[in-house]
Amino acid sequence: MTPVSKSNINAAAQRVLSQFSASGVQTSFHGRHINPQILADLNGNNWRLKDYEARGGYQALRKILAQGDSQSAGDTVAVGMTPDQVIAEVKASSLRGRGGAGFPTGLKWSFMPRQFPGQKYLVCNSDEGEPGTCKDRDIMQFNPHSVIEGMAIAAYAMGISVGYNYIHGEIFATYQRFEEALEEARAAGLLGNNILGSGFNFQLHASHGFGAYICGEETALLESLEGKKGQPRFKPPFPASFGLYGKPTTINNTETFAAVPWIIRNGGQAYLECGKPNNGGTKIYSVSGDVELPGNYEVPMGTPFSKLLELAGGVKNAKGGRTLKAVIPGGSSSPVLPASIMMDCTMDYDSIAKAGSMLGSGAVIVLDDSRCMVESLKRLSYFYMHESCGQCTPCREGTGWLWRVVDRIHNGMGRQSDLDLLNSVADNIQGRTICALGDAAAMPVRAMIKHFRHEFEAMIKPQIHQAAALQAAVPAATQA
Repeated sequence: MTPVSKSNINAAAQRVLSQFSASGVQTSFHGRHINPQILADLNGNNWRLKDYEARGGYQALRKILAQGDSQSAGDTVAVGMTPDQVIAEVKASSLRGRGGAGFPTGLKWSFMPRQFPGQKYLVCNSDEGEPGTCKDRDIMQFNPHSVIEGMAIAAYAMGISVGYNYIHGEIFATYQRFEEALEEARAAGLLGNNILGSGFNFQLHASHGFGAYICGEETALLESLEGKKGQPRFKPPFPASFGLYGKPTTINNTETFAAVPWIIRNGGQAYLECGKPNNGGTKIYSVSGDVELPGNYEVPMGTPFSKLLELAGGVKNAKGGRTLKAVIPGGSSSPVLPASIMMDCTMDYDSIAKAGSMLGSGAVIVLDDSRCMVESLKRLSYFYMHESCGQCTPCREGTGWLWRVVDRIHNGMGRQSDLDLLNSVADNIQGRTICALGDAAAMPVRAMIKHFRHEFEAMIKPQIHQAAALQAAVPAATQA
């Protein structure tokens, strides 16, 4: 028998993967970005330290850790940056958390008690489990050193000496790639003790999860990182005061950390000007669904949705008559928006919020006019029922109710009262759970009914008429 080589196995594995999740060629190296910063000049092979440094990598870390003085216009000027200066630069950039909440990053860093005498921790949330999202995977796979450098800068700014990157367990090859990048950085003196001779110490470790969606919630992630069952904690206390192992902890998303080196190299104001007020820089959007060219697209914040849709090739089979029906703009947990509303939106936190949804993780799911919204909601509701950790009664029981009622409607057994029942169950989940998974399950239900109620009613009404006919037939049959 001919032995099977590792290369043959890898080639076979690539063939069976879908186009959207294959090698990154389709997702990130398509050349259709607009002024990219994180995905700029990547080709899938230039992820190593030497390649990153050739693109300007670790210049930002060297800049803040520079020692001594320099002469400028006859004056002696101290080189390097203080932690306060780093935080001020990040604040000026209007960088907002790219994981979903959109909280101002510089402000979050300022919450860390820098004079705390004990151990403090920095954590990167790479537990990318939101349906439709695949940006963090590509960042770690093809530009891992941007995350490492961003975390090192953040650690310096907050006086932290130990960090962890918690990586989604279902992308184990990406976890292995990140471990390789860590080894390169350690060998080059960019991680560890006395980094670049500055006296700054930072140990960074990678840890993989096991695929649970709930561990994307920051406190559930911390529980998992501690070796416990991944369930959210009550807040307060917040991680900034009681985080990993009960110590002050700052948690940011992969893309957030990857954006930091560019800010330090070029300045916070330059980053802000790449986007729009209160929404600085670029953002990576994972565009999927009914488009011709699904993939990751890095574009400036504030880019019109119509432009993003154009970059993704437009609605799939538009020449065959298909049209845009709706968009889920920020991952499956964000409320759906009809095409008429979405086409007037720009891709930034404020515009999408004003339209009644959330930018979230930036996972843009496009739905054309062939999609049944009842069926779409049924699939989403099943996901949240399956991923509920079961800790909170409203979520544990309510997500099951939501799925069963939507399933009943979809299977032609809907009742006239079901839409009111769905809204009632959603109301009793939203805002009544420890973490936001309950809200994530409830908001899509309410939005689907709000914007596409007629589709639900169309599935219910035939059953009502049929039941009424049967009831009328019973007395007639009895009289006969």
